[in-house]
Amino acid sequence: MKIRLHQFLSKTGAFPSKRDAKDAVWAGDVTVNGQVMKNISFQFNPRTKPVAYRGEVLTIPEDHITLALHKPAGYVCSRINKQERSFGKTPVFDLLPEHLSQRDKDRMVTVGRLDEATTGLLLMTTDGQLVHQITAPDQHVAKVYLVHTASAIADADIQNLSEGVTIELEDNGKVSTYRTQPANVQRLDENGVQITLHEGKKRQVRRMLASLGHDVVDLHRAAVGELWLEDMGLGEGDCMDMSHLNLLTLVGETA
Repeated sequence: MKIRLHQFLSKTGAFPSKRDAKDAVWAGDVTVNGQVMKNISFQFNPRTKPVAYRGEVLTIPEDHITLALHKPAGYVCSRINKQERSFGKTPVFDLLPEHLSQRDKDRMVTVGRLDEATTGLLLMTTDGQLVHQITAPDQHVAKVYLVHTASAIADADIQNLSEGVTIELEDNGKVSTYRTQPANVQRLDENGVQITLHEGKKRQVRRMLASLGHDVVDLHRAAVGELWLEDMGLGEGDCMDMSHLNLLTLVGETA
């Protein structure tokens, strides 16, 4: 049975999004039957023509693995090299269950990212298509954060956060401004709020509070869609296997 190249790549779980898979093809990093293929719509039979990404043969796994992790502070959501590890960096992949095969551990990616100091619910999966379906901006999946700041949060601050604030974003050394989408903001205490976002810019919650003059001292992701960490009974650093669930029914579009 023939399949288009970009569809095959998405199903391998090797790429966090469809866009990443397409970019790999256009960059010349993908070969089909030993030949560089830059046509994302190329149709072929993967049983007779092997596909490789930067020399590594790719296959479509029969079963994907998805985990929910209670991320502790001090872990980064990326693969790191020996030099980064020598500087004290520790990847969340070190927390994967020991019973997973090395192959499955190597295929695992995070569904979005939490920065090193942030704790809370982090989904991890071998399914690149699932990553896209949850993190793509047009999916509008809700993420709930509990935030505490060094200074008291005024009612006017909550109003501004609810309506949207202007933050600075940095991409490849270039700084730009961005107006955040409206958010659901509820007061927790004098220095704390619960913020529900339907977007996910880099370090967005911290940047939103910083735009109002607040330093975040504690940031915790409590939920993704209808998946609430407190309902899972996970201690920090613990994982729960979610592979048997249809996660899209729980974290699908909720805007």
